[in-house]
Amino acid sequence: MTSKRKGRIVKVNSNMITVLVDGYSIQNEVAYVIHGKERLKSEVIRIRQNHAEMQVYENTASLKIGAEIELTGELLSVELGPGLLGQIFDGLQNPLPALAERHGFFLKRGEYLEALPDDTKWEFTPLAEKGGSVRAGDKIGYVPEKVFKHYIMVPFGLRGIFEITQIARKGMCNLKEPVAELKGADGKKHSVFLQQIWPVKMPICAYREKLKPTRPLVTKMRIIDSMFPVARGGTYCIPGPFGAGKTVLQQLTSRHADADIVIIAACGERAGEVVETLKTFPNITDPRTGKPLSDRTVIICNTSSMPVAARESSVYTAVTIAEYYRQMGLNVLLLADSTSRWAQAMREMSGRLEEIPGEEAFPAYLESRIASFYERAGEVRLNDGSVGSVTIGGTVSPAGGNFEEPVTQATLKVVGAFHGLSRERSDARRYPAIDPLISWSKYKSFIDEGKMEEAHAVMRKSNSVAQMMKVIGEEGTSPEDYVSYLKGEFFDFTYLQQNAFDPVDEATSEERQEYVFSFIYERILKEKFDFENKETALNFFHRLRQSFRGWNSASWGSAEFKDIEKEISDLVDSAKRKAKSEITHG
Repeated sequence: MTSKRKGRIVKVNSNMITVLVDGYSIQNEVAYVIHGKERLKSEVIRIRQNHAEMQVYENTASLKIGAEIELTGELLSVELGPGLLGQIFDGLQNPLPALAERHGFFLKRGEYLEALPDDTKWEFTPLAEKGGSVRAGDKIGYVPEKVFKHYIMVPFGLRGIFEITQIARKGMCNLKEPVAELKGADGKKHSVFLQQIWPVKMPICAYREKLKPTRPLVTKMRIIDSMFPVARGGTYCIPGPFGAGKTVLQQLTSRHADADIVIIAACGERAGEVVETLKTFPNITDPRTGKPLSDRTVIICNTSSMPVAARESSVYTAVTIAEYYRQMGLNVLLLADSTSRWAQAMREMSGRLEEIPGEEAFPAYLESRIASFYERAGEVRLNDGSVGSVTIGGTVSPAGGNFEEPVTQATLKVVGAFHGLSRERSDARRYPAIDPLISWSKYKSFIDEGKMEEAHAVMRKSNSVAQMMKVIGEEGTSPEDYVSYLKGEFFDFTYLQQNAFDPVDEATSEERQEYVFSFIYERILKEKFDFENKETALNFFHRLRQSFRGWNSASWGSAEFKDIEKEISDLVDSAKRKAKSEITHG
């Protein structure tokens, strides 16, 4: 460990301070501002000769020139070990419930608690034997955590092959008791604990190879899975204006997505939205396990009223914890809400550093920072051959819903799927408000690609006719175009939209999506209807829509599901027979 060095403040600019250092300083090392009995956590972000500029992760009110600084020589890091699941942390990994219990709901400045209590006992079961050879990331044992086996791994920072000289027997131990001892080729010994510390801005790379994301991550949201899929280990973004339903969509995804662990990074969002998440999650029953959803969730909470600098740390803390559980062979979904607030924090800090601004005063390195964050997603093959993944979904809050602004554009360059939320759709109560005309995905769905393309074409044709009808009216539209319009509206209302308040319709399994999509494609979208007039066509699609809404609410494979399916088939066949009869008699 590097010896602690001193310094003193020579300039204060909001949450950025300039420090004259006695000796040397290290980029990204942690320092503490000594302010009376308070120790305010800071990070070195730029070094100029013997001056270091630091961002302070606390309110800097009442700091004065000449205040003492203590540099630690350690990078900003998180504690990784059993006990993370079900917790609510701030951006610096302080457990917020424990802080509130100790200091009340108005959190005290400069108070830092251990993320994982040292005295908690865990039942350790060894998986390796004395004399065995291991390397970084190998599993040497496990402890039970909620519904998972929490694997204890060789520290990720070790390089080379190590011999196990000692390993604990099955039994209870805490985080400070070594469970194994390793010896390297140089003869140096290393202790292994249930817990390890890792710098948040360094990716964990203790795996055999990184794989190309190919398997779909089933979210059970039909418009996502069928039309704009997300791959397991992939990346996607959800830009949209205020009130378009980003937070609700993320909550539904976190509840129903086919992921083992869900990590939510509330990065600079309004406190009201975060409070809703904190109140909702412990009371939601996990459809996968039947236990509280919070048992497989970690929440990193940094609201807009908390220090701006901590928004950056909250994003990196979240992705580091996600990588840690990926190393156990689990599939992790990280939801960052919202990366725009993080970018705004970077813009503020860049301005205080007096850097040359880029577009809209964002720093010139905005794109590289966003890219480096999303690059930490991926599916990896671990040393033992098992596969784990981190899927990252970030929301973007562009001012006025303008997708041309720098944060959205920088994000679109690096993600694999774009789920653009539309103000028009949310105002029309079409939820999820993902606009099918502007959204896209580079990943493959479990739906046949040809059928999906034809469904896209139907939606585009329907929108084109709708725009034309606004100008020339329904009367000036041909019967064929009017039917195309009705087909697109029908597909939108019955398949792309979902009722989040319906226990059946809020989540649709992969099998059901394939079946219903095929049914709609073969029996309705592909079918050439020849109606007597536009009113007959409108009445038919209206009745069809009502039947489909009942079908969406019927449990998959139930008698009710089959009865409504027959009713819909009869309705379609009747329309075809009637049209054929009219043509024959005509």
